[in-house]
Amino acid sequence: MSRLTEIETMIGRVALGDRAAFGALYDATSAKLFGICLRVLDNRAEAEDALQEVFVKVWHNAGRYQVNGLSPMTWLITIARNHAIDRLRMRRKSERRAGGDLDAVTELADAAPGPEARAVAASENARIGHCLTELEPDRAAAVRGAYLAGESYADLAARFDVPLNTMRTWLRRSLMRLKECLTR
Repeated sequence: MSRLTEIETMIGRVALGDRAAFGALYDATSAKLFGICLRVLDNRAEAEDALQEVFVKVWHNAGRYQVNGLSPMTWLITIARNHAIDRLRMRRKSERRAGGDLDAVTELADAAPGPEARAVAASENARIGHCLTELEPDRAAAVRGAYLAGESYADLAARFDVPLNTMRTWLRRSLMRLKECLTR
């Protein structure tokens, strides 16, 4: 008898109220189902509680399981995953209620950088711009294309009519010169 057939048999016996079969089903599947609950909930204690509730559901709903040639683990995993997701939604909902006004303030907060961050960024942009002017114009254009516009090395090599390895060398050497310039 295969492992899946054994699990199907256990579920069938659980549907009839067989406590021994329920214990055997728990022993055979609890580790996998706990892993699913833990992955969804990301909280060991809550996953343990969810696992107990999952097996209560299995006890009450085992009669609904139908042998259909598919894995009985799929049925059990679906119950565990759905239950864990429901618990996660309830947790988030209660956290939102508990946070109340704090959540509303957080949602209204501007995610844009503040004046200090903008000033630092502008200064860094100016330094990088200055260092790019120290490169040959074609090298600076290649660096901008590769690292600001997202062009591939092959596209840049074709645009500048140089071999691919030459483009890689240009970019590597240009980045080293930029690094030197930025550390002065």
